[in-house]
Amino acid sequence: MENTYLLSVIKQLNYFKSLADQTFERLTDEELNWQFSKEINSIATIAKHISGNMLSRWTNMFTEDGEKIWRERDTEFEHEFLSKDNLKSIWKKGWDCFFEAINALTDEDLERIIHIRNEPHRVVDAINRQMAHYPYHIGQIVLIGIQIKGADWQSLSIPKGASDSFNEAKFKDAKS
Repeated sequence: MENTYLLSVIKQLNYFKSLADQTFERLTDEELNWQFSKEINSIATIAKHISGNMLSRWTNMFTEDGEKIWRERDTEFEHEFLSKDNLKSIWKKGWDCFFEAINALTDEDLERIIHIRNEPHRVVDAINRQMAHYPYHIGQIVLIGIQIKGADWQSLSIPKGASDSFNEAKFKDAKS
């Protein structure tokens, strides 16, 4: 794959995926299933939804609508207790489907029309739609993890109060 846009999509979404992966690793089964209230989804529920979306959108995207008849979106939001191993298996299945579809695309494919809920989208627009959707939910996953761990949370980026030392280390070396 030589397309810089697709390479950027893969790089960016691998980064966001890694934030969720690191959050999963820091939490117990009970914490992954914790809900602040019945109206707010648990990390497990959010991850289940992202995976369901990926499987629906990226399976047979050129021959079937992106909202598959077999998808039961509403059940993705039903709270069910998932072990960390089960959650990671569901998560992996969705991401594998997404990356397999993206890696198979050609430059010409980006202008092809696919349908999501019977609405036409250029492939590039469908990708952009997901580039907003997945990080939105991953931000929720990380925020819930921070709320659960409180002071025991270790930052996934630059910790509060450490910007100057971080930048000093980054700018010590010549540009690459």
